[in-house]
Amino acid sequence: MARGHKITIDPAGRHVEVSLGGEQLAASDRAVVLRETGMAERYYFPREDVRTDLLRATAHHTTCPFKGQAAYWSAEAGGELHENLVWSYETPIPEASGITGLMCFYNHRVELTVTGHEAQLTRE
Repeated sequence: MARGHKITIDPAGRHVEVSLGGEQLAASDRAVVLRETGMAERYYFPREDVRTDLLRATAHHTTCPFKGQAAYWSAEAGGELHENLVWSYETPIPEASGITGLMCFYNHRVELTVTGHEAQLTRE
């Protein structure tokens, strides 16, 4: 990892929900929270707790030097298609193995509720 750059991955220990356009996309008591230097907190969900029936895989991929390569999905919610809204690191680098196969949503593009309170996580 780059000097001064840090990633921590811990159980969220809270109920976390994601909604968009009146549709619940994810709900979990098993989410993990990833904290990364200079980035907003991200909640990663077990796939079983995500409405994967509303997701469509895309060809979009990104590479993070601190986590690895991410695959993306678009979501159909509220009668609209939301492009590349969800991502997952299927085979992250060893330092990020705690998010292997988990799914994450862009905070600023969804309604994120943590333990019944809307999270104020708008930074990208």
